[in-house]
Amino acid sequence: MINVAVLGAGRIGRVHAENISRHPAAELVAVVDPILSNAQTLAAAFGGRALSDPLEVINNKAIDAVIIGTPTDTHVDLMLRAAAAGKAILCEKPVDLDITRAKAAEQELKKLNIPVMLGFNRRFDPSAAEIKRRLGEGDIGELHQVIITSRDPGLAPAEYLKHSGGIFRDMVIHDFDMARWLLGEDPVEVYASGSRMFAPELEALGDYDTVMVQMHTASGKQCHINCSRQAVYGYDQRIEVFGSQGMLMNDNLRANTVREYTAHQTESRVPLLDFFMQRYTDAYRLEMDAFITAVSSGKPLPVTPHDGCMALKLADAAQLSVETRAPVKIS
Repeated sequence: MINVAVLGAGRIGRVHAENISRHPAAELVAVVDPILSNAQTLAAAFGGRALSDPLEVINNKAIDAVIIGTPTDTHVDLMLRAAAAGKAILCEKPVDLDITRAKAAEQELKKLNIPVMLGFNRRFDPSAAEIKRRLGEGDIGELHQVIITSRDPGLAPAEYLKHSGGIFRDMVIHDFDMARWLLGEDPVEVYASGSRMFAPELEALGDYDTVMVQMHTASGKQCHINCSRQAVYGYDQRIEVFGSQGMLMNDNLRANTVREYTAHQTESRVPLLDFFMQRYTDAYRLEMDAFITAVSSGKPLPVTPHDGCMALKLADAAQLSVETRAPVKIS
């Protein structure tokens, strides 16, 4: 059994705590949050001790792995401390909001030679994984284009947005990782545009509510990403990959697949799932399984701090492209 502690008792901490509690090869031994009552709530629901100091977990030799679901500005410090103590780590994205700090952490973690996985959970979504598998098997021939649509159901709270790092580093960073993963190579140029279509208050933060990104790789593969912070019809998550021999697409998920036909409407369906915790339930479960399996077997982790740094690099380039209204080369 792998003894695991969760750092951070917010909504993502709850997802991870529940998945650990259900895993046959892992045991949730501690939940840590500076607000002890939050940790106590999760511990009561899923097991383990409730603590307020992460160092109690990091310095506990009986704990094998930590899941870091704390605010972004704590990620680097907690990862380095946990790695120095010999703990395997699953850390939510991003590594940090500052690329220099993120790269320095990547190099330090590499020296410590400890298993560290970045939480890009969408790679583990069954539909996305199936697209990746079929690409690898050549089902659509040579890949030419990747098109990613990612739209949130509504604007995040103002306090969250202040510390998010902006739409590219917070929201689109998932899509940058997905793009790299599906393309099979890194983009060499980024061009992005950003608008404030419904949230003018974001101007004070230098942020946007609606963005588009165009990228291409050295071999000529193209990627288009379109994102919005407000889709009135629900959480819109779609991927299309186009190649020399065909195309693959995934659909949005709904609570059921029933379609209604009446005199008043044609092909009426239930709304899309509410948000990422509902849409990516399976992805989070499979992500945790991949982490526990890799730690138990000693096999390489499927997502690394380098992946986190590369996604952040693309996010920074997109932000610069919007500001300069020009393409940005990726070196």
